[in-house]
Amino acid sequence: MKRTTFTYKTKVEKNRFAQPKFLKRSAASVLLIHMLCLSVVPANLASAAADTTQTQKADTTAAKPAATAQKAIPSVESLGLAVKSAVLLEPTTGEVILSVDAGTALPPASMTKMMTEYIVAEQVKQGKMKWEDTVTVSKNAAAQVGSRVFLAEGDQHTVKELYIAMAIGSANDATVALAETVAPTEQEFVKLMNSEAKRMGMKTAHFANSTGLDIADMPDGTRPSDGKETVMSALDAATLAKYIVTDHPDFSDFTKLPSYQFRPGSNGKIDNLDWMLESNASVPNLKAYAYKGLDGLKTGHTNAAGNNFTGTAVRDGMRLISVVMGTDVKNQGSRFVETRKVLDYGFNNFEIKQMVAANQALEGEEPIAVTKGKEETVSYETSKAISFVVPKGADASGLKVQTSLESGLEAPVAKGDKVGTATYTYQAAGMAQPQTKTVDLVASADVEKAGWFKQLMRAIGGFFSDLFEGIKNLF
Repeated sequence: MKRTTFTYKTKVEKNRFAQPKFLKRSAASVLLIHMLCLSVVPANLASAAADTTQTQKADTTAAKPAATAQKAIPSVESLGLAVKSAVLLEPTTGEVILSVDAGTALPPASMTKMMTEYIVAEQVKQGKMKWEDTVTVSKNAAAQVGSRVFLAEGDQHTVKELYIAMAIGSANDATVALAETVAPTEQEFVKLMNSEAKRMGMKTAHFANSTGLDIADMPDGTRPSDGKETVMSALDAATLAKYIVTDHPDFSDFTKLPSYQFRPGSNGKIDNLDWMLESNASVPNLKAYAYKGLDGLKTGHTNAAGNNFTGTAVRDGMRLISVVMGTDVKNQGSRFVETRKVLDYGFNNFEIKQMVAANQALEGEEPIAVTKGKEETVSYETSKAISFVVPKGADASGLKVQTSLESGLEAPVAKGDKVGTATYTYQAAGMAQPQTKTVDLVASADVEKAGWFKQLMRAIGGFFSDLFEGIKNLF
């Protein structure tokens, strides 16, 4: 709490203006008598000078536990990835662990369908449609080429049946049928896709249709007038996948199905195009690709795109999302071989670790001043825990914090009230960019407002403390 200070002349100055001692004491006595006769001192005297701007604290290093052994992180180059682009992302922190030209826009092929999947799942979640609703297939949907389940105009299937055909069989006809259920036409649905991409922060994504087909392969009369093809970067695809696994954690109820009986008979069975499903470990011709913990997400292939795959897997409680784009166009298995390298890099070398606990006080930080309170200060703590993706075996050394605190707090203050923020920065070995996270700082206790008499006495006491300090310097 700031106090008003009256500064008197120094001893050197006193020698220059020498006066008899009795005059000095007399003057002091008169001043004291005058002040003691004051009947009222403003209760808010101490708070009048309070600074209302934020106070920025310099970087400080957070408390460090004892160091533990940390293995060396191999370089991304050492993986020998045969891709045009790739990325590895941890969805709860949003941290990019690996990046190879991840911001370059490329044809995503059927990975486009992830956006259609997301929007349809949102429609169901919001109650705008139900999985059991019946969809009647349009002429446009039936005319789709490429991967399909050979729907005919007028066929009827449930939303769930079509969704599974899209998710595991990459069926273009089922995808368009769903798009036209959400919106009047596929192109109206595409507007919604592009709007969602912006909301999600996808920086390069542009959708021309709901399927990922080249524009030339779309039925006549349905092609976009601007002629812009669908493109998406690996990072955009990972961002989209992050929204799927976060907003719709039941996604794997569909994506991990090894097969689905879409129609009666042997020709009505759809096999999952994702060869890396953990369940394939017992399938003779696929067990070489099976990956522990993998439960999705979406394949993609066109001649222009090559073989693409957005994969996601969970091990030891950590989920990772990988994207590889532009693998060998002639070898469907190449996308899974490269995905294994990317996922292994993440699971073998990194983990999620809580670096800051919830309700943790900041070591070495002073309490914040509070005016008009029964207590003159209040301590503060973090409002929630903070975790970072770190190399396995890493500790909190190198974790730095910068605080920004509100000054001029006035009682009453309730426990949990925001009093500032703390920004933690952690530079992990083997990762190009530092990780930064900000958490609110909140009051650790209640501070009740003091009564008027206590505020008056505190103001008088502060005033006379400063006054006597000034008088003391005269002698």
